[in-house]
This record gives sequence, structure tokens and C-alpha cells, in this order.
Amino acid sequence: MKKFFQEIKADIKFKSAGPGQKLTESVREKGPKEKPNQPVLRQPRQGPTDEAQMAAAAALARLEQKQPRARGPTSSQDSTRNQVRKELQVEATVSGSSKAPGTNTVPEPREEGSTPLAVPGVYFTCPLTGATLRKDQRDSRIKEAILSHFSVDPVAASIMKIHTFNKDRDKVKLGVDTIAKYLDNIHLHPEEEKYQKIKLQNKVFQERINCLEGTHEFFEAIGFQKALLPVPDQEGPEEFYVLSEAALAQPQNLETYKEQLLCAEPVRATLARQRRVFRPSPLASQFDLPSDFFNLTAEEVKREQRLKSEAVERLSMLRTKAMREKEEQREMRKYTYTLLRVRLPDGCLLQGTFYARERVAALYSFVREALQSDWLPFELLALGGQKLSEDENLPFNECGLVPSALLTFSWDSAVLEDIKAAGAEPDSSILKPELLMVIEKLP
Repeated sequence: MKKFFQEIKADIKFKSAGPGQKLTESVREKGPKEKPNQPVLRQPRQGPTDEAQMAAAAALARLEQKQPRARGPTSSQDSTRNQVRKELQVEATVSGSSKAPGTNTVPEPREEGSTPLAVPGVYFTCPLTGATLRKDQRDSRIKEAILSHFSVDPVAASIMKIHTFNKDRDKVKLGVDTIAKYLDNIHLHPEEEKYQKIKLQNKVFQERINCLEGTHEFFEAIGFQKALLPVPDQEGPEEFYVLSEAALAQPQNLETYKEQLLCAEPVRATLARQRRVFRPSPLASQFDLPSDFFNLTAEEVKREQRLKSEAVERLSMLRTKAMREKEEQREMRKYTYTLLRVRLPDGCLLQGTFYARERVAALYSFVREALQSDWLPFELLALGGQKLSEDENLPFNECGLVPSALLTFSWDSAVLEDIKAAGAEPDSSILKPELLMVIEKLP
């Protein structure tokens, strides 16, 4: 019987193989000549034709009429018959042919964004322009903003360029300290002409300053000009930065520029909280997050690989409770962002995006900014009623609040009792009116 069905399948594959070819006919005449060293493209697999499937179905029907149906456990013929059906259905699925009614189909993968997300993604705000940036835009758009700022304030723009465009913080510090010494010498020795000139081919200048982006723009912005000057005991002149007379007449400006250079920090896009307010919903604890909350950087991928390589060693030893807790915390640290919701006493939900390593105090500030009575003390409770206010300096990932969490808002009970004892009542509206005007339905 098994041989019978193998012949049916062989016949199906033969019919679906396409037109025949004479043995005397040259293959080169039928198709283009294959180029040497070129990969051969395989044609997609073709499934059985409709006629072949109908023939197979008819054969199965005839067999079922001839053979009495076995009672009790499934017979070997039934097993063979079911196996043929499954294989025919699989081949029909691969070829994309039509299926008989009742045939199970493989569900199509759901596209990202087909269901409403709790937040569309991770966004940032440019501190120079106030523009909202996507995660993949923040570096390039900030650089554009700094370059465009040269037309407004070249000194400030060059300082931002030095601290932002150069990623090696140690090199930046060394270069900035060296520039500060140049300016200190001018300020402390205004009569010494040698301190008013900087030789560009000087070894210190080349190794510490010339290698940094933005340093030449800074020197020119504060009043230095390039000039070719003769060098003692040398035939040809060399290029120098020479302080102009106008800049030399205002030494206090050089001191101000030096302080600005030393105190500056890299310009970084700030995380947009994306504050939203939702009406009461039974879906408050359900979070459908975008991929931005789970994508790992190259460094995080390397760290994950290292952690996996240590798994064998961890499993081979007896772990204490402290070791397990430490491992759980390390697992939480792989997230970069977290989405937090706070359920207010009236059931409304306040939502915001945070860094996973931000402190709990950032959440308290975020909630307080949204309150009508922002002077009243309050508490935030995690699952199980644990108060977050016990240590506001803990990061979210060490509190188990990543990549998302729902917390409960509660007014300080002692303060509420004092207010009631004084014959007053807190405001019935918890959130500020402008937030209630944009309240949404939770997707």
C-alpha cells in the first residue's frame, strides 16, 4: 500500500515537472549559455497541479470505498492516508495553489504597527532647536544645528563642536587644558610677544589640538589669525596663529572664552517624555512596546554574548540568594528605556518615557509637574504596595520597573488628615486643566 501511494506522488511530481525534451536535442539550443563562475539561480519549487491533486483525491476515494474502515485504533492504512494528505497540503502551500475548503493555512506574520502601540517609539528633543528627533536622527541633526550656529555665535559654536564632535573624552580634556594654558599665558604675560603666537607645527599643538575637530574654528573665533612668520636658524617661514590687536586690547574676553571652553559639555539630545494622559481603562497594565525599547547596541550585544558564555559556569555551581538577585538585576540592565504609567485616584493614567537607568526621583518630578495641587506630598506604589519613595536615588532597572510598569498614585495620608482636620478638602481635579483637555482613550 505504501508503494502505491509513492507511485501516486511520483506521478504528481512528474506531471508538474514541465514539458519534456528530446535526448537528441542540444541543451545549448534550448536556453542561454551559462557563464563560467556564475552562480546558478534555482527556480522556485513548483507544487502539484490541480489535475494531479484531483487524481490523487480520486484514488484515495476509490481506496476508501474498497477498504472497510477499521474500528478502534487507527490502522496502518489510515496512517498512510493521513500522511499523504499532509504532504499534498504542504506542497500545495509551498506552490501557492488553491486549497480545498477546511484546509488549515499558515497565518501571515503580523506587520509591526498593525496593533496600536503604547508609544510610537523613542524620541528626543534637540536642545538647540527644540525639534523632536527620532532615535536614528539625533546625532546628525545635532551636528547640523551646531554648524548652523556658527553664523550666530562662532565662539559658542566652536566650543560645542570641540566637545560634541570628538568622542574621545580624554583627548578632549587634554586638548582643552592645553588651549587654556595658551590663554593663561597671554592673560598673565600681556607684554610678552612670544605668548601671543602659536606655532602650528609645534609638536604639542599637533598632538593635542590639531587632532580635534573645532579647535581651529575656536582660535579664529576668539581673535587669532594665521600668518607666515620667519623662524630663527631656519630658511623658510612657518605658519603661526597670531593674536590680533583688537583681541589683545580686550584680555578679559579671552578669560571668559577660556572659562566657557573648560566648563562646556557635549551637546546631547534629551529624551522626550512623550507625556500622555489616558482615561480609566482595564488595559492599563498591558503594554505593547515598539522595537526601540528592545534593540541592543553593539556594546550590549557583546555583553549578552559574554553573559551567555558564563552560563555554563553559573549552572555548574550552587548559587546563593544574593547571587540570584544580582543576576536578576543584571538581566534588567540590558534595557535602555522604560515606559511608565501612573494610575491616579480618579482612575486616569499618566504615561511617560524614561531611561532605564534614571533615578526614581525623575518619575516623582514628572508626576508633580502634572498635578493641580503640586505642593501636596504623594506616594507612588509598585505592585504589592511597595513604596518607591523609600529610596528615590535607585534607578528604575534596579527596582524592576523595566521595560514597562504600572504604578499607583496615593496622596500622603498624614497630610490629607491634617487638611480634613482644618476643614478643607484637596482639589477634586488631580491633573492640570490643560492635560485634561488632551486626555485620550488607551489604545
